[in-house]
Amino acid sequence: MNVINEAGILAISTRMHRLSEQLRKDGAMIYKAFGIDFELKWFPVIFTIYKKELVSVVEIANEIGYTHPSTITLLKELEKLELVEWKKDKQDERKRMFQLTPKGKELIEKMKPVWELMYQVLGDLVNNQNNLLEAINETEEKIMNQSFYQRALQLKNSK
Repeated sequence: MNVINEAGILAISTRMHRLSEQLRKDGAMIYKAFGIDFELKWFPVIFTIYKKELVSVVEIANEIGYTHPSTITLLKELEKLELVEWKKDKQDERKRMFQLTPKGKELIEKMKPVWELMYQVLGDLVNNQNNLLEAINETEEKIMNQSFYQRALQLKNSK
């Protein structure tokens, strides 16, 4: 056991980051093994557009939990690759609505079998005695109600 693992709960952020990096690295290798040129950072944006079909920047940012500027950066990259395109909203001319291009839809079709495989493997990885996905859901819900910082301040002030 290394010192970070021994740190227990104090190192939870480090350990989650480490796990996340490993999953990202392996995910990229899986796409590559299937001959798909795809960066994992694009996944939340393109998947949201795929699921919602026509969606604004604000809606995408809210769905994925990213800032407006970082969402726009990812959208610009996907636009440059001609995977997504936008059109003006019929109700609000200032609002841009994003959708997949035919090339984007084609990519999604190539990715679906890979997602099925990933779903299966990830399901097996997290399906432990203490299901990781359920634990993450519970923790995120608690944090939405009151952040780590807010909880720490509250405890500090109650002493």
